[in-house]
Amino acid sequence: MYAIFDSCGKQYKVIQGQNIKLEKITGKIGDEIEFHNILLIYNENKLNIGNPLVQGGKIIGKIISHGKNKKIKIIKFRRRKHYRKTQGHRQLFTNVKIIKIISLI
Repeated sequence: MYAIFDSCGKQYKVIQGQNIKLEKITGKIGDEIEFHNILLIYNENKLNIGNPLVQGGKIIGKIISHGKNKKIKIIKFRRRKHYRKTQGHRQLFTNVKIIKIISLI
């Protein structure tokens, strides 16, 4: 059984018991969260595709940790113009463990 859901403008494919890195979600470590933007659920040869969302479907997850990804460097450079700019960015993320995928059909 797997599901595809939308969180923070990105789509993720998950199975039960999987740990997944999502964009920063507000909440404390150990809190349970529910995702209602389910696009597709596949369960034992039954494919349930939403139009645009699956009615009555939800995914229950548990927040494991919060953190920052590795730093990426953004470099802007113009040759012969004496222009150079360097910038760094570390994206915040939340580790979530998928506990249960619920489908009414």
